[in-house]
Amino acid sequence: MRRLPVQSHESLGGVRPTSRDVARAAGVSQATVSLVLGEKWRGRVSERTAESVRHAADELGYRPNLAARNLRLGRTRTALLVVPALTNEFFAHVYTGAAAVAARHGFGVVLYPSPDGVGPTRDPFASAQAALDGVIASSMAADALKAFRGTGLPLVMLDSDPADPGAAAHVNLDVADGMRRVTRHLLGLGHRRFLHLASAVPSWTFDVRAAALADALRGTELRTVRAPLNVADAREAAHLALAAPGPRPTAVICDDDILAVGVGKAAHRLGLRVPEDLSVTGFDDMALATAVEPELTTVRLPAEEFGRRGMEALLAVLTGEQAPPVTLPVDLVPRGSTGPAPAA
Repeated sequence: MRRLPVQSHESLGGVRPTSRDVARAAGVSQATVSLVLGEKWRGRVSERTAESVRHAADELGYRPNLAARNLRLGRTRTALLVVPALTNEFFAHVYTGAAAVAARHGFGVVLYPSPDGVGPTRDPFASAQAALDGVIASSMAADALKAFRGTGLPLVMLDSDPADPGAAAHVNLDVADGMRRVTRHLLGLGHRRFLHLASAVPSWTFDVRAAALADALRGTELRTVRAPLNVADAREAAHLALAAPGPRPTAVICDDDILAVGVGKAAHRLGLRVPEDLSVTGFDDMALATAVEPELTTVRLPAEEFGRRGMEALLAVLTGEQAPPVTLPVDLVPRGSTGPAPAA
């Protein structure tokens, strides 16, 4: 593939660059440019070629001529991204990924929080149908989106029950595998007494994590307590559980990094060392995981990719295409908060 020197918009004499200019600069066909900028390139062209096309488009200042494109898209070119909270870093990364894809297609993304993800979510506009072309909802409880069902708006669900018939497309993270990776790690370190500090939010993603955990730890001691997704409540719930009569758990598995930080604070209050006396794991791998000491063993979720795939699915639905279900892999990141089980 031979790339030619890229001329800027100005060097083209102020003439609006075209897809033909992008193709020439990247050394590819116009059809390839269309595939890449239309987010339909996966499995058809290489990652290297796609990056070359995106680079050429950025250098030229190319933007699709939206008025001329014969696409069955909506009226406002606006998508709504509904998330449980604006204070959780994970959803900021989901938004970043969705917005990057949307911008390449002349779409805007409006971010809207639904308190705790349990709803019911109110329509944030006087009429959702008049103001939006589609909705992407991330990590929401089943009843949280009643305001959008029956409106005719395409709904793409992220991190939700793939059997939900009300969604036009589903993009999920393999959270069950994430929990299985955590348990294999801890069992390999000799742990047999576990506490699951579970999120108090009633949503599919946390139900899946709990079910995977229970299955993987069958035959061990496993106790579950729930806490809201904040450090203070997690600390109190963990303190009560760790100070309860009877054999203390040697490992605490948390549904979220925020809960894991609360466990670390409870352990310190009780005079327990992490990981010598108590191993702690989280879930998400946001900045918080490396801001604490010891750094947190956790499950890394590809948040930006998650948002990108969600927006790609919505765009596919808006153009009349089928958006097949997607499940993204996750990774375990072992750090200093886990170690061998203490001697009995």
